[in-house]
Amino acid sequence: MNTDVLGYTREELDARGALKTACEIWQQPDLWREVAAAAAARREETQAFLHPLLERPGLRIVLTGAGTSAFAGEVLAPALTRVLRRRVDAMPTTDIVSNARECFAENLPTLVVSFARSGDSPESVAATELAEQCLDEVRHLVITCNAEGELYRRHRAAEGSLVLLMPERANDEGFAMTSSFTCMLLTAWLTLTPPDLDAGARVERLAGAGERILDTCAGAARALAEHGYERIIYLGSGPLTGLARESALKTLELTAGEVVSYFDSSLGFRHGPKSVVNDRTVVLGYLSNDAYTRQYDIDILDEVRRSLGPDNVVAIGTDAPAHSPQSGLWVVEGLGDVDDAELALPAILCAQMVGLSFSLALGHTADNPSPSGEVNRVVKGVIIHSLPKQAK
Repeated sequence: MNTDVLGYTREELDARGALKTACEIWQQPDLWREVAAAAAARREETQAFLHPLLERPGLRIVLTGAGTSAFAGEVLAPALTRVLRRRVDAMPTTDIVSNARECFAENLPTLVVSFARSGDSPESVAATELAEQCLDEVRHLVITCNAEGELYRRHRAAEGSLVLLMPERANDEGFAMTSSFTCMLLTAWLTLTPPDLDAGARVERLAGAGERILDTCAGAARALAEHGYERIIYLGSGPLTGLARESALKTLELTAGEVVSYFDSSLGFRHGPKSVVNDRTVVLGYLSNDAYTRQYDIDILDEVRRSLGPDNVVAIGTDAPAHSPQSGLWVVEGLGDVDDAELALPAILCAQMVGLSFSLALGHTADNPSPSGEVNRVVKGVIIHSLPKQAK
């Protein structure tokens, strides 16, 4: 990051405790290129591990993690279910640890895909151990950013496990997960979907679109933050519902909860949650690349636009010509043909910039928005209780 960001110089960002987060947002397109190269280089290894598993029609895939890592699974699960034509469940480690018997009630052959920035959260290792305790047959695909983490150490040489380590820069030093989120999501997508000779070229398109978003939408993100909104809502459908959840978390984290943030699906928002809207609210909606689904995304944004006014509603989508709103569109250029799980990569940059902009506008230190230690970069204080043994 060699230029000004959101209108701030590196020196200003450093003085305001936001330089790490800003750098970690702006470096992502370059990291996606590294991730694609690494995935291609280890394709033989990953296929040797995954192919025998994916050949089994009864295999269940569980995508797990905590917080942002769990939301990576929420983005991927519906897309992978469609592509792989098999059961893929997104299930947070926090649910597995507290309710393992319910999460693994069916004693099926299972591939547990664990996402973890640090791998040191208490639930990370516990979730993999509980899967082994509850199931007769389980394999582990660990996607992590930290070679020193406990999850990495436990699984790097374990039989039945494959560990994929992200580029070193993906291990965010800032509080909020940014580079780690997109790198782990992309790695899982490239690893679990069928081999594709065009994957490298497609990732280059994603990276190029991401770079353009960082250049063209930064001013609009800062303008939203300086408007003085007190509430921000993200909406999306399918894989983009999980992205909306991650987007809302970014604002909540980076403003230390000062800005109320909420997420929902485009259709679900009318069923009560719409009550959160007031005259200090801005709504951002992700537009699906699926033409059928996109109609519902546009319908809810049009409805909210009529009540809030056009300046308080933003659509984030590609430049696909069909059913595009006439105003308030942040364009993810040139990606009208990609899967929504891939669209999520450049699209999340918009929410990350919005979260950082609100943090700066409110005077928070984005790199450590909770200096008191009430909320930590790596979760602390979780006691892992023993699960009573019972027949599988």
